[in-house]
Amino acid sequence: MEKKTMARRAHCLVLAYPAQGHINPMLQFSKLLERQGVRITLVTTRFYYNILQTVPPSIALETISDGFDNGGLKEAGSFQTYLERFWQVGPLTFSELLEKLGRSSDDHVDCVVYDSFLSWAPDVAKRFGIVVATYLTQNMIVNSIYYHVLLGKLQVPLTEHEISLPAMPKLYHEDMPSFFFGEYVTYLDFVVSQFSSIHKADWILCNTFYELEKEISDWMVKVWPQFKTIGPNIPSFFLDKQWEDDKDYGVTEFKSEECMEWLDDKPKGCVVYVSFGSIVSFGEEQMEEIACCLRECSSYFLWVVRASEETKLPKDFEKKTEKGLVVTWCSQLKVLAHEAVGCFVTHCGWNSTLETLCLGVPTVAVPYLADQSTNAKLVSDVWKIGTRALVDEKKVVRRETLKHCIDEIMNGCKEMKNNAIQWRSFAVTAASEGGSSYENVKEFVNNLWHSKMEITS
Repeated sequence: MEKKTMARRAHCLVLAYPAQGHINPMLQFSKLLERQGVRITLVTTRFYYNILQTVPPSIALETISDGFDNGGLKEAGSFQTYLERFWQVGPLTFSELLEKLGRSSDDHVDCVVYDSFLSWAPDVAKRFGIVVATYLTQNMIVNSIYYHVLLGKLQVPLTEHEISLPAMPKLYHEDMPSFFFGEYVTYLDFVVSQFSSIHKADWILCNTFYELEKEISDWMVKVWPQFKTIGPNIPSFFLDKQWEDDKDYGVTEFKSEECMEWLDDKPKGCVVYVSFGSIVSFGEEQMEEIACCLRECSSYFLWVVRASEETKLPKDFEKKTEKGLVVTWCSQLKVLAHEAVGCFVTHCGWNSTLETLCLGVPTVAVPYLADQSTNAKLVSDVWKIGTRALVDEKKVVRRETLKHCIDEIMNGCKEMKNNAIQWRSFAVTAASEGGSSYENVKEFVNNLWHSKMEITS
């Protein structure tokens, strides 16, 4: 009996917030653990499980309830209602899941890796004597901003136009997350609360890499000694070409359309790829400005417009021409890796920002909400891999502004392209054997095995 227990693989439960941008990187991190012999079970909500298009066959799936099993956030009607119910039901059903798995020696959970947004998770796991790792899905500059709100060093409304925080670039109001302003302030407590229980985690893992955020990472280690950078958590084929079977995240709520043949016919570096992620929803005026810009630009374009957003396109806008193609969804990594793509117009969500960094594609930032303005600041002023399209008094990026930004990259400044290629090199090195993130993941797995052996001995 003892031999069987000792031979059992370490088992990690990966608990993700039910959103594409959260599940994707956590699933990618799970694949890294799998390659080092760790058994993975991914946990999401029952509603989100039912809308997933695909799931990797090697990873087991379990579910908990958010209190809205038939409709998730839409069923709740408001984000506040959703959170209140989720924070009641989630811990209870997660506890039931851990109890169920604990009844079998084969399914016993050795570690819970939880999305930092789910701040109740460490208390539940600790009641079962399980070690926990929190997974931060945003970069450390953004995490530090929210952490300083928790400490009381930043307050709403912001009184100073220039914000100075330890080990960070100077930030201005336009660089701060949208949750500090207007209607979005109601979300600030939620994103700050992820740090209220972070001290209870045995490991603090972040989807970034050390070379990208050296100063803030060094500062954070002094605050949280258990902090490790373990990114970029993107499919590894696009980093080192080593894993042929790892060309996508493996889980999606949208079905991709074919666009690679269209790209194959285009000259090198002449296509502008435009995508604003899985959540951003522009108004009709902004959609018209983007459409007119792309129609007037001299470059080819590939534009992702989700099915729910298609009605906002101008009525005379053709979805497929020799010059342009509009699809409802696509494999973003494959598109960014294609030699025809010379520029990425993006909302600057953290996953998209990491992907463009890792594939060396210069960027036009069109931030919309949450952390995107801060990411845009880093893209344009710190890493210098792109430019930021400024909004007018109506918070709309006009066609002339966007066209100028695109032309600057496609027909002008080579510095951004050179910087993008250099950052790609740093990302590949960090994720490869001997690199900063590779070694941190290895250390995490070794500690996980050590903790398991202590429990079973």
